[in-house]
Amino acid sequence: MTARAFLVRGLLAGLLAGFATFLVAYQVGEPQVEAAIALESSGEHSHDESADTGSASAADPGAEAAAGHSHDEADAVVSRGTQRTWGLLTGSLAVGTALGGLVALAAATAMGRLGRLGATGSTAVVALAGFVGVALVPFWKYPATPPAVGSADTIGQRSDYYFVFLLVSVLAVVGAVVLGARLLPRLGAWTAVLVAAGAYLVLVTVVGLLMPTVNEVGDFPADTLWYFRRASLLTLATMWAAIGILLTGFLRPLEQRTTERTRRRELAASL
Repeated sequence: MTARAFLVRGLLAGLLAGFATFLVAYQVGEPQVEAAIALESSGEHSHDESADTGSASAADPGAEAAAGHSHDEADAVVSRGTQRTWGLLTGSLAVGTALGGLVALAAATAMGRLGRLGATGSTAVVALAGFVGVALVPFWKYPATPPAVGSADTIGQRSDYYFVFLLVSVLAVVGAVVLGARLLPRLGAWTAVLVAAGAYLVLVTVVGLLMPTVNEVGDFPADTLWYFRRASLLTLATMWAAIGILLTGFLRPLEQRTTERTRRRELAASL
């Protein structure tokens, strides 16, 4: 089984996973984004009305509406309808395909280095570790926030925090997998997995507690924030689960054929 075989199947699995992610994001995530945008718009509208009372609106009753209309047209470089349909689909397919290829290459690298696990077992471990290290744990420390949450002045700083913690989490999960593989011959499968997982959790917990906490929610409705973050996590889980399941399924027939050829060669050599 070559890396090319893994990569081709990984790209296909990622493409299909991207489409599944689009469906979940459109049905579950987009309504929460729309709700957040509506709250943000209503807040800005109220602020504008209170600031402009007795000025332009008093002199010309149509000035405020015209200004708001021209402002919306200037800001809408890409319409919201395009963002939530074709834009979301294109982004989901692109990210899914790229991520599927990366998972496939990582699984090809891990095959033969994780004890007796073959192609499908290695792929399942890589997909699970990737979800935990790339999606779940960074989300725990710096969860996704809707458009109306957070100050525009701190968006760069918040992004830096997230990517630093993401890098720490990815390096930690790679180290945990390597540690587990080295401990496997001496401690057995269960003990090696528990020690490696425990080491990873301790490291990311300590780093997470040391890194700055971001709390810019303000008076944003808690229920809307919860639904948005739940939808975001569900979308991430869909992407990773679909890649792991599909890639494992695509590799299983190839692994079975490879195993059968190996058995035939061994049988022929023993005659």
